[in-house]
Amino acid sequence: MNPAASLRRIGALVLRHMYLLRKSWPRVISLAYYPTVTMIMWAFITVYLAPTNNVLSDAPGFFIGAVLLWDILFRGQLGVSLSFFEEMYSRNLGNLFVSPLRPWELIAGQLVMSVIRTVIGVGGAALVAWLLFRYSIFSMGFPLLAFFVNLIVLGWAIGLAVSGMVLRWGLGAEELAWAAIFLLAPVSGVYYPISVLPDWLQWIAHAVPASHVFEGMREVLLRHTFSFDLFFTALGLNVLYMIAGVSVYLLAIRHARERGMLLQMGE
Repeated sequence: MNPAASLRRIGALVLRHMYLLRKSWPRVISLAYYPTVTMIMWAFITVYLAPTNNVLSDAPGFFIGAVLLWDILFRGQLGVSLSFFEEMYSRNLGNLFVSPLRPWELIAGQLVMSVIRTVIGVGGAALVAWLLFRYSIFSMGFPLLAFFVNLIVLGWAIGLAVSGMVLRWGLGAEELAWAAIFLLAPVSGVYYPISVLPDWLQWIAHAVPASHVFEGMREVLLRHTFSFDLFFTALGLNVLYMIAGVSVYLLAIRHARERGMLLQMGE
């Protein structure tokens, strides 16, 4: 195994998708459009409710921070899924798999593109939050990095699993890329504590890494403390999710190879 050759192949894959972004400014704008609009809506809700709510008056970034962190998870997942769908739309999967590109290198390229797409999307929304509402998500300091890592890794795991399912069942399953992440939203506690959920649903929520991240965010914003217990719990769960996501993806690739499906995939 030649590490330099692997890096070149990963770099070439990333460069291909960067060219797609560079040649299509609507793609770049759309990355930041939805996070920005959602953030603005919740920011105005904060402005409206803050005079009558102690939590929002003490932590004006309560909802804005939650929206931006949620978009890290959402954009991280879409960054993986959409990079894979681009290859399917262009009927390029067959070309990729007859090249020296290994499956793990394909995964690495998708993860790099996920980070790039997330930084563009959430970074644009964070900039608008500072310009319009004088709120900077970077004021969280080190905890923000911990939250970012946990959320984007969970997004990767879901994105790889979704890519595997679409490879297995075709583009008819493409809607999973948009729907899968929202199945986790009610049990992630994005805008409310997990304690408000019914007891049976709390058990499910505790098995979702994102719930521990957003509980940790509230600890930082409301009590100005960082919970390492919540951080390591989320990290441990993310390891399991990532193993499951990679396994589903690799099994789907093997299934597609054995049945000669790679050259048939496309619009």
